[in-house]
Amino acid sequence: MIIDSHAHVSAPAELWAYKATLLAARGSHGRGGVKVTDDQIRYAVEQHAEIGPHSHMNYLDHVKTDSQMISPRPFHLMHSEQPSKIIQWFHEEVNNIIHRETEMYPGKFFGIAGLPQPAGEPLDMAIRELERCVNELGFKGCLLNPDPYENSGTEAPALGDKYWYPLYEKLCELDVVAHIHGTGSRSPRVPYSLHFINEETIAVYGLVNSTVLDDFPNLKIMVSHGGGAIPYQLGRFESGTIRGATSANDHSRLFSERMKKLYFDTVLYTQEAIELLVKVVGPEQLLFGAECPGVGSTVHPITGRTMDDVAPSILALDFISDEEKQNILCNNAVDLFKLDIK
Repeated sequence: MIIDSHAHVSAPAELWAYKATLLAARGSHGRGGVKVTDDQIRYAVEQHAEIGPHSHMNYLDHVKTDSQMISPRPFHLMHSEQPSKIIQWFHEEVNNIIHRETEMYPGKFFGIAGLPQPAGEPLDMAIRELERCVNELGFKGCLLNPDPYENSGTEAPALGDKYWYPLYEKLCELDVVAHIHGTGSRSPRVPYSLHFINEETIAVYGLVNSTVLDDFPNLKIMVSHGGGAIPYQLGRFESGTIRGATSANDHSRLFSERMKKLYFDTVLYTQEAIELLVKVVGPEQLLFGAECPGVGSTVHPITGRTMDDVAPSILALDFISDEEKQNILCNNAVDLFKLDIK
């Protein structure tokens, strides 16, 4: 079995039109809503090729993925927009669409909530929506955006800051996973896809070098895209913790050791990157992710495969066991997200 722990919703065009209307009117026309039938949702999932050459469901058949954790498409989440009510309304509507898809395709899709995180505001709105999605809609976790300002020039609090503690407390209370994933980028110099990687790198650095992982030992964090630049640049961060160690035998404070309290997905699109990630992080902390369909849904001219066909890269590893491969592809996700998979 293969479970994609990092996937995003394919939805009817009415959802994106709803977002455009909110932005155009800034909420002055009222909340409104997304009114679509089950058949419209089925068309979006089963027939419409929103990204790449296949529909969402055909992609899953093509890459042999059995189940997915689906969340909003992050670059749509507009956390830096105003007024904050339009952020709340859009998140609630997209989460409702995700919930409907989990009910229409039981066992195929599991819900991961988008959190309304208006830039510069307390996290009360995000916490309320997290509670609704988990307690009422049965979601298994949420996206956590480390930069609600969306690369606009204002710095968000680092993830080690007390600003985030009310959300961490609620995540532990509900016992669900926070999936670290940036949203948009307002900078013309840094497109959103690069901003994701930068923010994931900053997020891991901030969590490992703070007291969060000590203050919340039961906090479940999964980091997107293999942890950004962290595996590649681990030596720089390791060196800093060696200098700060209380003794030569104090291994517990090493960056590489504290990283083991986090989980990472495998949304990387080259064999070499997958191999490095597994060697640095270890198979016990990895969850299969392909974000399919998504950025990697293009056919590579040399391999003839879509780049988000990631499972073969894991199966080709010759330095881990078959059991460890299956843990990455399925079992780690079942355990972390508490999935009822038969």
